[in-house]
Amino acid sequence: MANVTSGTPATATGTTTTEVASTGETIIENNVVAKIAGIAAREVNGVYALGGGAARAVGAIRDALNSTDLTQGVRVEVGETQVAVDITIVAEYPAALHTVADDVRAAVARAMSDYVGKQAVEINVTINDVHIPSDDDDVAAEPDMRVL
Repeated sequence: MANVTSGTPATATGTTTTEVASTGETIIENNVVAKIAGIAAREVNGVYALGGGAARAVGAIRDALNSTDLTQGVRVEVGETQVAVDITIVAEYPAALHTVADDVRAAVARAMSDYVGKQAVEINVTINDVHIPSDDDDVAAEPDMRVL
């Protein structure tokens, strides 16, 4: 059997074997990094939604049109080997807010490393609201009080 060194073709019993070139550049766009961060944050227990009030209102319209923006509430700065992420979330009540924020940081850091191949040097989490599930239940459970 012939040895393959430095990309030079080698012949062994009439076949040619070559190394695959490992040169070139991979470019991952910022919106892809933001989408991965958003997906990771949404998967954390205690996160109800991402984004501020206005962004969530626009997001509700997009959801109704089946066009969810997975980058809503996420801003990234991407360098050659590192990334910084700012995420705004709505937490579910009664989740411990500091735990939710820590879990979001861990999930986003893991996603940046595993999927993007960059180190997350800074992950800022802003909790701008708390969702109380009973509010949704009260609206749905109110009886119709119209007089016939």
